[in-house]
Amino acid sequence: MSPLVDRKVLYCESAPSGTIKLQIVPEIMSKEYQMRAAINQKLIEMGERERLKELLRAKLVECGWKDQLKAHCKDVIREKGLEHVTVEDLVTEVTPKGRALVPDSVKKELLQRIRAFLVQHAAL
Repeated sequence: MSPLVDRKVLYCESAPSGTIKLQIVPEIMSKEYQMRAAINQKLIEMGERERLKELLRAKLVECGWKDQLKAHCKDVIREKGLEHVTVEDLVTEVTPKGRALVPDSVKKELLQRIRAFLVQHAAL
């Protein structure tokens, strides 16, 4: 391994839940994280991130994802009992299924929109 790969960098990311994730990653990987951060910043600055979020919300409602996930949440609460389920437990239990239920067509459309945005604003 080259010395560049052996070096480690501390990477910090804010999760949607408000928590902060800290990771130690090889320096060479930090380039990918830097690129993701730059893209995310550009999406935010240009207002595209909010437009993508609105599109995603609409598509998920349209395909029935929201109703499926709501039903799954009710099932989990029924199984464990309302007194024994915290919001954190529910999120942990439901998140994997929620991600798996997002239709490939929705993922592809969002990815296509992000790529088009990047092509249009190539000077990151």
